Amino acid sequence: MNTGRNQSLRETFARLYDENMPKVYRYMYYRVNSQPLAEDLTSAVFEKALVNFAKYDSERASFATWIFAIAKNTIADHYRSMPKVKTVPIEDAIQAPSREPGPQELAEDGEEKQLLRSCIGHLAEDEQELIRLKFAMEMTNREIARTTGLSESNVGVRLFRIIRRLKDQFQETQRG
Repeated sequence: MNTGRNQSLRETFARLYDENMPKVYRYMYYRVNSQPLAEDLTSAVFEKALVNFAKYDSERASFATWIFAIAKNTIADHYRSMPKVKTVPIEDAIQAPSREPGPQELAEDGEEKQLLRSCIGHLAEDEQELIRLKFAMEMTNREIARTTGLSESNVGVRLFRIIRRLKDQFQETQRG
C-alpha cells in the first residue's frame, strides 16, 4: 500500500470537503427545509464521495460538478424512499409543533427572506434548480451547463431572465 499517495488523497479530499460542504449543505437545506435532515443528507453525500474518491477524474468534471451529481442522486434517493402517505399516531399529532413559523423564527428569518422564498417557490422546478445551483451550490454558469446539459450561454440567459422576473415579482409583492 502506498501510504504517501493515500495521505495525499486524504489531504486533497479534506480540502475539497472544506470548500464544498457548506454549498452542498445549503443545497440540501433548500431541498428539504429541515436542518437535521439536510445535515444527514450532506453527510451521506460526502460519505459516498469519500468511498468513490479514488475513481474521481478531474479531467471529466470539476469536483463541484461531481459532488453535485452525488447530491442530486442522494436527494432523489431520499424522496424515492419516502412513503407516499405519512401517518402519524393521534397522540403525536396533538403534541406535534406547528409547521407555521413562530414569532422568533419570523424575526430571525426576516420578512424579505420569506418573501423571496415564496417568490422562488412559484418558479417552475427547472428554474428553481438553476437558482439552487447558482446560489446554494455557488456553481459557475459553465459548471451548471455541464451538470444540466444546457449550453453555457443558455444558462446565463435563463438565469438573467429568472432573476429579473424574481426581482419584479418581489418588488410587486412588497408594494401590494
